[in-house]
Amino acid sequence: WFCGMKFYVDERVLIPRPETEELVEWIAESIAPKPLATAPGILDVGTGSGCIAIALAKKFPALAVHACDISEAALDVARQNALTLDAGKNIHFHPLDFLHSDQWVNLPAIRWLVSNPPYIPLKEKPVMAAHVTGAEPSLALFVPDDDPLIFYRSLGNFARQYLAEGGGLFVEIHEEMSGPVRGLFLAAGAKEVIGKKDLQGKDRMIKATW
Repeated sequence: WFCGMKFYVDERVLIPRPETEELVEWIAESIAPKPLATAPGILDVGTGSGCIAIALAKKFPALAVHACDISEAALDVARQNALTLDAGKNIHFHPLDFLHSDQWVNLPAIRWLVSNPPYIPLKEKPVMAAHVTGAEPSLALFVPDDDPLIFYRSLGNFARQYLAEGGGLFVEIHEEMSGPVRGLFLAAGAKEVIGKKDLQGKDRMIKATW
């Protein structure tokens, strides 16, 4: 269950977490006052099960919602969930590798960018619960030990180049990486970077505006 909706998940995608629901609520609070009908839409990077994109599409039916993932298998799950939850007409799915900036031209103009990207350094895998590492795709969990911010760097660069005025970038983060992620977004030209703790008091979310 995620945002009051029952999602299908299997070994192709991550199981949606409660802290990601908190991220969706923060996004909804931020974009609700904005005019939506003629605004560029929102892009969910690394959509997985589609939980973020679908939740936002259901909350804002007038908003153009886009979602991308490198995994065709994950996109199959996301499409299935979108149809089951009656959001299939509201979401456009894009198969691409977001880390390759030459593929960004295949994405639409957007006002809001959101992602719960892979952010766990590979060195942490041995101490993680077996039901996580054994049942969820490593591609969606882990990043190289020598470059744990690889996805945030791409997200910041994309936002700097393509984000429409008045929009923002929302990301979920590793609880120990708030400072480095903030610094990276500021270095990419963000005008404002705001952190937010989850209900457990962990630094888990960041919003940046350009």
